Amino acid sequence: MLYYLFFITHLPIFMPIEKTYLELSEDDGASHKFYEVTLEETTVSIRYGRIGTDGSAQTQQFGNPDEARRFAAKKIKEKSSKGYAPAIQGERQKRARTVTRRMIESAPQPTQRRSSSGTSSVRTPQPSLSKAPLIWSFQSGSTAFGIFIDPKNCWIGNEGGRVFKLNHDGEVVSQYQLPDGVKCVIADNDWIYVGCDDGNVYDLTGKTPRIAYQISEQVDIYWLDIRNGLLGVSDGNGGVTVINYNDEEQWNRKGKGDRAWMIRCDVDGWVIAGDSRGVTCYDGVDGTEVWNQKTDSVLFGWQERKTVYAGTASGKIYAIGKQGELQRVYQADAAVYSCATAQDGQYVFAGDNNGTIYCFREDGERIWKLSTGCGSACSMQYHEGKIYIVTTHGTLACMDAGEEAILHAQQGVLPATRSISAPAPVAVAETTALETVAPAAVMGNTQGVVLKCVREGGKLRMKVLTEGYQNWYVQFPNNLRQEGAVYLVDEIREAAQGGFYRAYGNIYGMENA
Repeated sequence: MLYYLFFITHLPIFMPIEKTYLELSEDDGASHKFYEVTLEETTVSIRYGRIGTDGSAQTQQFGNPDEARRFAAKKIKEKSSKGYAPAIQGERQKRARTVTRRMIESAPQPTQRRSSSGTSSVRTPQPSLSKAPLIWSFQSGSTAFGIFIDPKNCWIGNEGGRVFKLNHDGEVVSQYQLPDGVKCVIADNDWIYVGCDDGNVYDLTGKTPRIAYQISEQVDIYWLDIRNGLLGVSDGNGGVTVINYNDEEQWNRKGKGDRAWMIRCDVDGWVIAGDSRGVTCYDGVDGTEVWNQKTDSVLFGWQERKTVYAGTASGKIYAIGKQGELQRVYQADAAVYSCATAQDGQYVFAGDNNGTIYCFREDGERIWKLSTGCGSACSMQYHEGKIYIVTTHGTLACMDAGEEAILHAQQGVLPATRSISAPAPVAVAETTALETVAPAAVMGNTQGVVLKCVREGGKLRMKVLTEGYQNWYVQFPNNLRQEGAVYLVDEIREAAQGGFYRAYGNIYGMENA
């Protein structure tokens, strides 16, 4: 019996796993976050972030269970003092994001008709327009606003969350299925980003989409732009938010109007936004207003090196110099939902809500007006003699904008347009999925750069372990960061303004690093 008691008292003691889950979700929209502390013997794991996401995680080891317990209690107390309260994970969903989309409906323009009681405006059908000379059209499947054209590829993103990369012959090179509808496709040097209705901005430089930025649930996102890692967001309240390369809000300003459909980030550091009352330029560093130019309600914006162009609900396209001076006004016949330019403003193009495209000379003269035949152009871009549009029909169309092609189109002679259908859908991208590589496979290999996640100043930062680089932080997806974890990326590149690196291409986890 004594032996039995001795044996029992010397059995190893297994400490139970204790988990404390807290949430902070204020009605005024200031916060909507969770904080989870897991205590297991001498290990404390903490996970935190926005409700509805996986958040970030960190783990800390202690010399004995008492030290670990005291640390866990301290962290819980700190959060409780800030308003966090116990909750059941999963019962409260991520705060519903307000999503506003431009509703583009074709509508005949009013004409003046004399009646016995005076003059009144009535709706009459538009005269038949010549059709635009489309070379090819790609059917994405739903209304599309996202477009970006570069020398190699044509990108389109639609409201179904589908993103396609095509070559300039309209052939699909690759596709992605994102969790929510696409607002816009934007580029920053060699990086391609897709902004979605869920507030996530995805980096598509690798084979797996990665979340580069996460915009607050309280922002009703209207449009996005990016320059050198600095993301600009315009919203339904007329506000402008700028987020830095570490996915941290740098500043926020309320514009003079609401419905800010236009935002452009300038190479010189300016952030230019257009809302219901005009166009405003802000200093990109601190958000100080630099100038404001009154216009009609802005629905779209384009920029060149020295000029920004604002398409408006009145059918006007305002050309405004980067110092705020009004240079010229171009007049379309209906609300302008997209615009673009060629040769630094030598030609100005516009798309209205009647499925029509216009071309103006720099001096304001209208050269032509043609029907797309495939819906109203929600966004557009000019590239090497061609106009690319994405439309309410979900079409990405390539139009020949050459003088000869336009002349033939006006005479009713059109090219044979190739119609291309979207391929079968793919699965929704798993943005946190990581392939792993063994450290031995990396040793002596000149391909790739090794990074480590460290905690500095209370925040998780990415530092370079590979020799030959500056001791700078690296832009890296926040939802992949785990303290102490080591990663391999295809490459890192110095930001244009210096001071930090940007991960480019594929990301891998390092086994037992």
